[in-house]
Formats: sequence, structure tokens, C-alpha cells
Amino acid sequence: MDKSKSVSAYYAPRGGLPPQTQILTDRAMFTESYAVIPKGCYSDIVTSFLPFWERTRLWVIARPLSGFAETFSQYIMEVQPGGGSDRAELDETAEGVLFVVEGEVTVTLSGEEHTLHAGGYAFLPPKSGWTLRNKGKDDARFHWVRKAYEYVEGLPVPDPIFLNEADIPPTPMPDTDGAWATTRFVDPSDMRHDMHVTIVTFQPGGVIPFAETHVMEHGLYVLEGKAVYRLNQDWVEVEAGDFMWLRAFCPQACYAGGPGPFRYLLYKDVNRHAKFRLP
Repeated sequence: MDKSKSVSAYYAPRGGLPPQTQILTDRAMFTESYAVIPKGCYSDIVTSFLPFWERTRLWVIARPLSGFAETFSQYIMEVQPGGGSDRAELDETAEGVLFVVEGEVTVTLSGEEHTLHAGGYAFLPPKSGWTLRNKGKDDARFHWVRKAYEYVEGLPVPDPIFLNEADIPPTPMPDTDGAWATTRFVDPSDMRHDMHVTIVTFQPGGVIPFAETHVMEHGLYVLEGKAVYRLNQDWVEVEAGDFMWLRAFCPQACYAGGPGPFRYLLYKDVNRHAKFRLP
């Protein structure tokens, strides 16, 4: 089955610059408890580059900040045909998740190649020495979520995972009749994992009916659709391509009022004790 044709469309940035005639008013905001980076912020002048990555640029949409969200970084990678890296991850403490939103990439791990199309997911343990190449004919765009893995004595490091969203039935939230569902790439009861990257889907009219307030930090990238999202004390309109970045305990809720499904890629840190001192 061609996975690139079996999943919903995902928003992927293209870069460029707005015209000189565009007014400044936008939805970008950064507060003490959350940030919103609208899709219009993914311009050419805010891209970054990485050592040993060829024919590649990226948008850094989250990084650890003292006093804000401290556990993860998130990049939107854009790799041209023939581009990629043979030294992809330079930090031996870092685990990673890749999620492809456009094109295809080939990840090589322990001598085995894994080709990921749109909807493709990879979990990459620390010290795994993975490499990545775009062997296709078009640019590839994917999310790369990174976190310092928190080892626990008696628990092994998780195994690599290569999946596609199209092959995973969403799990409806209790008592929602399918209006709110989560696509899970990792078993939530697997204590080896200290982060989850999932896909949350709301059907039109679906809601989070209370203000979630919890210890987990969040990165939410809107893959499809639009909604109004409650962030701390504010209701914010968001649409495909927008990114929401929440520190721990920021209250949140959602109302999916658009004509189609509202879907986002969600990061959260899980399954570990709270720290009493800085590393």
C-alpha cells in the first residue's frame, strides 16, 4: 500500500517571505505559560542549519528554556533530494521521534533501511547512530522531536520503532463517541518510554470539556483543520501549520468548530519522577 496516499493531508511549511504590503498584525504570542507560533512565521529568514546535514534547512519551533518548557526540542526539517546526514544526532543522550508530513525519507539503523512516507513515524533510541537520506525526487519535510533520555535502573532502553499512522486505529477517548481520539505509536503502559508523540483528532464539534492542568509539557503542531484552543486564560484561534508550546501546568482545553477534523501532533513527557535538582 502506498502510505503517502492513505493518510490525511498534513500541513508542511514552504518558507518564502510575506510581501512588503502585508500588515504586521498576526497571532504570534509568547507568554509566561504558553507560546503560539502561527504558520506565517515559517519564513526563509528564520530557518536554521545543522552540522553534517547536507541540502537541509529547518525551523526550530521549540527548545529547552529555563523557567518555561525544559524537556524537549522540536524541529521542522526540510531536506532536498539527495540531502540528509550520516551524522544525524550528535548528542549521545538524545532520543528522537521523526514524523513525516511530506515526501519520503530513508532512515538507516544498524544497517537496515526504513523508508518513511507521509504519516511515517520513527522512534530512535539514544546512541543508535541512525542516518537519514532523501532518496526521493521531491523535498521531504518532517518533524524531529528530541529529548534527553532519562535512564532508570532495571528498565532497558526502548527498541527502535518504525510505523505509519495509516496502520494504527485511533483510540477513542471514553464517553466521546469517537469525537475525540488519539493515535498512539507507543503503548502508554510501557515504562521504558519517557516521552510520547501521538496524534490527537477531534471531529467537528468535539471538545476537551475541562481545563486540563498537568505536569506534562506539550508541543502541539496542527496537522489539519482549525479550532479554538484554551491556553491558560485565553481562547486562541489556531489552524493547520500553527504550533502551540505549553509549559507544565498551563491549563488547556479545545473546541473543534471547523468544518472538518482538527488534528495535531502532540509531544508530552511521561513516566518519570519529578526531579529535585537540576541535572
